[in-house]
Amino acid sequence: MMSDKNKNNTLNIAAVDSSSLVDKVEQTLIDLLISEELNPGDQIPKELELTEMLGVSRTVIREALNRLKTIGLIESTKRKGSTIKSPDLLFLLKKSLIPNILDSATLKDIFELRLVIEIGMSDLIFRRATPEYIQELEEIVALEPESSKDVLFDIDHEVKFHGKLYQISGNQTLMDFQTILLPAFRYVYDSGLVKSPDHDSKWVSHQDLVKILKEGSPNKFRNAMRKHLDRHFKGYFK
Repeated sequence: MMSDKNKNNTLNIAAVDSSSLVDKVEQTLIDLLISEELNPGDQIPKELELTEMLGVSRTVIREALNRLKTIGLIESTKRKGSTIKSPDLLFLLKKSLIPNILDSATLKDIFELRLVIEIGMSDLIFRRATPEYIQELEEIVALEPESSKDVLFDIDHEVKFHGKLYQISGNQTLMDFQTILLPAFRYVYDSGLVKSPDHDSKWVSHQDLVKILKEGSPNKFRNAMRKHLDRHFKGYFK
């Protein structure tokens, strides 16, 4: 039977952090990629070589390499072994962004991030809006209900119009980012977390934005985007 003293000693012993060594090896490997200025397609040392270089077990090396594979920094092939890969920057976000298990503070941050991005990409949109793109925007606006100014937004029309703006920006990362965040946007809209603000006579509609895109200047369009999204800033998470 264990004595009280032994029981207390047992309770006071901290658990060993078995992941710390893998963490260190993972960071060491990342540092190695940077210091050696390796590029996509370049090979990295084999598991056995890394074991000898770093003085750790092959199991630790394998776990660290698996982590780098998970975040898309390396890939393994039968002929080449492990090689550097240009990572998909949004891969992990795509895997982890499950709206219904995110707390309201995180959802608020995501919603706010969307507003900031769309204001920031105004110059790209203005420079890259071809007559064909403008016509497509006009077709989207033509299908919107006339009462759209009396509500904060209609989610389907919002997605179509702003999705087209992301496409016009010509920035693939922005387009991918918008696609990934879209479920969170929809969840925020549908959950009632966003409340409709009082009617604002200065509000800029989708139709107004298209007109300014056709006839205005980059500065006018940027300011119009701010005014258009201002209703969202005023309305969210009340």
